[in-house]
Amino acid sequence: MLHGKRLLLIIGGGIAAYKALDLIRRLRERGAQVVPVLTRAGAEFVTPMSVAALSGHKVHRELFDLTDEAEMGHIQLSRSADLVVVAPATADLMAKMAQGRADDLASTLLLATDTPVLVAPAMNMRMWDHPATRRNLAVLQQDGIRFVGPDEGSMACGEFGPGRLAEPLAIVAAIEAALADGPLKGRHIIVTSGPTHEPIDPVRYIANRSSGAQGSAIGRALAALGADVTFITGPADVAAPEGTRVIRVETARQMLDAVQSALPADAAVFAAAVADWRTADATDHKIKKNGTLPVLSLIENPDILATVSKGADRPALVVGFAAETDDVIAHATAKRLRKGCDWIVANDVSPATGIMGGTENEVTVIRPDGAEVWPRMTKDMVASRLARSIADTLAGEP
Repeated sequence: MLHGKRLLLIIGGGIAAYKALDLIRRLRERGAQVVPVLTRAGAEFVTPMSVAALSGHKVHRELFDLTDEAEMGHIQLSRSADLVVVAPATADLMAKMAQGRADDLASTLLLATDTPVLVAPAMNMRMWDHPATRRNLAVLQQDGIRFVGPDEGSMACGEFGPGRLAEPLAIVAAIEAALADGPLKGRHIIVTSGPTHEPIDPVRYIANRSSGAQGSAIGRALAALGADVTFITGPADVAAPEGTRVIRVETARQMLDAVQSALPADAAVFAAAVADWRTADATDHKIKKNGTLPVLSLIENPDILATVSKGADRPALVVGFAAETDDVIAHATAKRLRKGCDWIVANDVSPATGIMGGTENEVTVIRPDGAEVWPRMTKDMVASRLARSIADTLAGEP
């Protein structure tokens, strides 16, 4: 898939820069050309000689390099690639991208390019969770920047949490997805996944039993067909799919806001198990057990599927999910009509089926022309078949 592709790899600072050397090797094994740009901070961790030896290309480092300006120029360099990859991307580099700064070669290339950009962040967990970084992340996602990672784990600083650079093979998979030339290339598809957590107090919440496995598989399958996927996930047990634009939320209201911000889209797949209710009076203090049972006043959460299905920015194809325990087809058919969506993917989540939290699924796809029962198969196979059906349907759209 990468044979003959030209990648501009920007290597930021941080101890994770050493993984960029393995990434270059993996990409060249797959036939890609890798043109490296090494920031000054990156050069503190890997040498230009090692990067040049592995890439087979000159390492670009300085904005005002007269030789480079005469031969190619930073503008041409920024536009001669099929994809710009930033790995690792530091908090500082992400901030420059979000603010539109251009005070060194890397930031200038990122501002001047009209090529798609994939970013692999790596930083201390406190930096990743800092409100400033979260704001920059949101800005970049809105700008259409793709992200892969970061992973959660032990860091060189001795702390444990989110912020580790994604592994080289995961970055390769994200690059392949970003460059996929499939039937959904050029299509923007929103996928929601996982549960939502509706707080009762700082330590308790209302939620649904969802691992997020089916939603993640759908996002991965759509990206593999070339779609530009915005993946909006609640606190799921499984990892978000590589090669998608990931937006993490907690509550139903946050998920609705994220979906509306991601519109317009060609299609939307609402696989999330959104909590139907939330407490009317969530407290900032833990409710203490004192012999008196607390009374929870519940109110309905916004109906994300119905809101989008009936909204002004409605995608051409809207797919909902119905998790039922009895009269599956009847309840799902009524839900499709009530919500106003095009398809409903219905499944039986009774405990005996083992579907909720399991690796397999058995679904019925309900469309305006009837119901199609799919045999039991892995969730990855369900996702692949659904993605192909979405591609076939959108192919008939103008």
